[in-house]
Amino acid sequence: METVNDFVFKQRKYMPIFPKAAGKPTVYIEGYPYEDEVPMPATEFHGEQLSIFYEQLSRYFSINADIHVGIDNFIYYREGDMTKVVAPDVYVVLGAAKYPLRRSFYTWLEGVAPATVFEFLSDATASEDRADKVAVYLNEVGVCEYFIHQPELEKPSEFRGWRSISGDIVEIIRDASGGLFSESLNLYFRCEDRQESEVRLLRPYLPDGTAVTTSMEEHHLRVEAEVRAEAAEDRAEAAETLAVAETQRRQEIEDELERLRRQIANRH
Repeated sequence: METVNDFVFKQRKYMPIFPKAAGKPTVYIEGYPYEDEVPMPATEFHGEQLSIFYEQLSRYFSINADIHVGIDNFIYYREGDMTKVVAPDVYVVLGAAKYPLRRSFYTWLEGVAPATVFEFLSDATASEDRADKVAVYLNEVGVCEYFIHQPELEKPSEFRGWRSISGDIVEIIRDASGGLFSESLNLYFRCEDRQESEVRLLRPYLPDGTAVTTSMEEHHLRVEAEVRAEAAEDRAEAAETLAVAETQRRQEIEDELERLRRQIANRH
């Protein structure tokens, strides 16, 4: 990616196409819990992965008012049954209004289920994430794609994905670089090792390989663009100054030649 403007063009080019959900955004339904009685703490590895990943997807999909990105809240998927609930780390709903923010997400009221769900593995939930939740998300909730990822660099790498095809659950095949493609989101996802924080960071990429930036990376790109623009402006001003000086010098030479011609003519 060369400039921020280049990325904005690609962002619009690769944005997924989908119908708008028929339901209505709902912040909260009385009687449906939106918090755990005993919240489960996350490690700093998961915290860094979760915050960066959510921020990347939120910023990337911010140009479409009908894409809702959720983080670590309840999704109720069967009306009247409060046991039919999941709480993915990050999920993306295509067709659902971005705002208002929800305490929980109710699929029957929104008229749509999340298109893609991401779970980041922890010791407490890893076995369930890679086994039972596959069928729950894809068969019961109605999610199109489900991905799991191990963010702790010291643990064995594990990045897998499944999608539902005509009711069958099919594991997504990784490409040569170890990435997985989300057909729903039209994005590639690959891992990036961050040695300083010991985090194996899952990152989104456009179909052409362009990385979806973090806010800090975008800030650096904007600063670099401003520096290049200022340098180009300085070069243009220097060239203009040089051109003016050259024009003035030529005029002085022509004036001197004219003076000499007149001087010679007067002598004769």
